[in-house]
Amino acid sequence: MHSRLMGLVNLRKLESLPQKQARDQVAEHLREMLSEQRIALNEDERTRIIENIQNEIFGFGPLEPLLADELVSDILVNGPYVCYVEKKGKLEKTDVRFRDTDHLLRIIQKIASEVGRRIDESSPMVDARLKDGSRVNAVIAPLALDGPVLSIRKFSVDPMRMGDLEKFRSLMPAMSEFIRCAVRARTNIIISGGTGSGKTTLLNAVSGYIPAYERIVTIEDSAELQLQQPHVVRLETRPPNIEGQGEIRQRQLVRNALRMRPDRIIVGEVRGDEALDMLQAMNTGHDGSLSTIHANSSRDALTRLEHMVGMSGTPIPAQVARQQIAAALDLVIQTERLPDGRRVITSIQEITGMEQSVVNMQEIFSFERRGVDPRGRVLGVFRATGIRPAMLTRFRERGVQIDPEIFNPENEYE
Repeated sequence: MHSRLMGLVNLRKLESLPQKQARDQVAEHLREMLSEQRIALNEDERTRIIENIQNEIFGFGPLEPLLADELVSDILVNGPYVCYVEKKGKLEKTDVRFRDTDHLLRIIQKIASEVGRRIDESSPMVDARLKDGSRVNAVIAPLALDGPVLSIRKFSVDPMRMGDLEKFRSLMPAMSEFIRCAVRARTNIIISGGTGSGKTTLLNAVSGYIPAYERIVTIEDSAELQLQQPHVVRLETRPPNIEGQGEIRQRQLVRNALRMRPDRIIVGEVRGDEALDMLQAMNTGHDGSLSTIHANSSRDALTRLEHMVGMSGTPIPAQVARQQIAAALDLVIQTERLPDGRRVITSIQEITGMEQSVVNMQEIFSFERRGVDPRGRVLGVFRATGIRPAMLTRFRERGVQIDPEIFNPENEYE
């Protein structure tokens, strides 16, 4: 049916039409073809055939129903015949299938080509994104042994705000208020956590506290941030072309961002030699910057940053690198994905300087686990540690008001 349809319709004319009108025209052609063939099909079967072919032409084939399902947060395709999704933090197998390896490969190439990326035997891995910002990673032969592998991390059309995270019990209101004041006071914040722990979601929510009159420059490997401010400049890295030329790395974008008169610089994820330039920017007047990093704890995040500074190729002693980190960063927010699928902020720590060769940190808020209920839900409470952060002085200087009662350790939030 698909092949016959391609011989009937004018694809160029179809592309010039609005999406709904084009889909309606394709549906009309298909109904005529089904009537001519006189195949015994009920209305549901006809509708399903028409939808499948429409998805093949205008979308990403069998993936379209999963992309449209708001409950699905991850789509994991392991070859043409196996597909898993994540719903509410839990993985489950689906009935989605591709016809064969070539069918899946064609969908992957369609996704990559829409954002100017390529994937073939000479370049068998690709990072891309969909129009809604969802992150896509694909690996094909000869690296993938059992057929092409496709991973899609979906992003909500309506980005989450801090109020939404409070409803989901990802943090307590006192934490949200403290982070709001920290952003308003232009402190440098890094969000740390493991894969799928909600770092980017939290970064999006935290960025909502940035005043609308500020100029923000975002730097990402694959553009996925959804900032709501009116004055946002988005920069994205570029992979090398087929000759291995023309690659633009995050480090080059960070350096260029400094010449763009930014009020805030947001690095989607620091993962390499750009760490040195980011820390230097934070130390030279570009305060209020935000970023994320992969790490299992706040202390590990600082250690990883130190290692990334070493990757820059500049011979910097470890002591000097730690001094840069201690001077540049103010807050480390640690996120974690619990066994029940919930994402929570497990710790907010303030960096207070250095003592000998160690970067000093003090925990302001924490999440304490207290077992698991019969349904498998992790029990725990958010609480303040009772330590009053040193940055309260900075809050006062910047005219940011905060209720000191939020640091009372007796206030617990389940």
